[in-house]
Amino acid sequence: MKTAVIDGSFHSSRLDSACSELFGITRSGAVKLIDEGCITVNGEKKDKKYALKIGDTVVLNEPRAKEDTVEPEDIPIDIVYEDDQLAVVNKPKGMVVHPAPGNYSGTLVSALLYKMQGRLSSINGVVRPGIVHRIDKDTSGLLMIAKTDEAHLALAEQIKAHSFERRYRAIAVGMFKERKGTVDKPIGRHPKDRKKMAVTQKNSKNAVTHYNVLCEYGGFSYVEYRLETGRTHQIRVHSSSIGHPLAGDVLYGGGRTKIEISNEDILCGQCLHAMALGFVHPKTHEFMSFSSELPDYFTAFMKKIGMTDTEF
Repeated sequence: MKTAVIDGSFHSSRLDSACSELFGITRSGAVKLIDEGCITVNGEKKDKKYALKIGDTVVLNEPRAKEDTVEPEDIPIDIVYEDDQLAVVNKPKGMVVHPAPGNYSGTLVSALLYKMQGRLSSINGVVRPGIVHRIDKDTSGLLMIAKTDEAHLALAEQIKAHSFERRYRAIAVGMFKERKGTVDKPIGRHPKDRKKMAVTQKNSKNAVTHYNVLCEYGGFSYVEYRLETGRTHQIRVHSSSIGHPLAGDVLYGGGRTKIEISNEDILCGQCLHAMALGFVHPKTHEFMSFSSELPDYFTAFMKKIGMTDTEF
């Protein structure tokens, strides 16, 4: 259960719009939960258009029964590698990794349950079986999947020890002063906007991101990011904190230049791709590495801003 008491910042706001921000869910997801009676105001079910008042208590009772019965779905997924211990999948932009309020179907977990016939680790429970690490809905690219609990624990330990290699490619707004650098700033929940993370000293965890600018053109930079830690929205938050939000990332300050606005149909979210993974196999102890090509939405945007094929 999640609870929020309305203050001046949400006075007169629509219930669905406010819940989207308060609980970090999509607006359509908020509408669905309101209709199902999972969101109440002062203990009563309200219409999605209800105008909130200062002092109102909004409660989200997450539908546990629905969460606990994730159904397999025959959804095509790109499996880059698979053996009896693990798999590597290439997630498309727009797919949610695991079920959450407002997103109970069409997830990567549902696709994995169908494709792998339930042969996934149980470490993270029935809602996130096999999920060792996550990427955002609008981030494309490679994800590690554990098929056994032993593999899951071994891979999680590599992430904790910072020996699990994760490299991303992105288009960031603006020109960097330094071509290479490191952002070492703690990340925690934003104090005012619950949908966002922020660089903060309060209730935060250490976060380290290394970056390398590959080329620049037309007010944009093509950048490789390497994660040392894996906090929620880490690259998006860190890049924005140094004045370079990712193209298309409206939540953290991107998506505001003329060319981005005119190409929203290409981006539809941050231009960020999880391009490479490297790890030691938990059973054979061999180092394995995988990479994926930039997806069409990414290369289409690069061409639109004038970057040539030789630059990416």
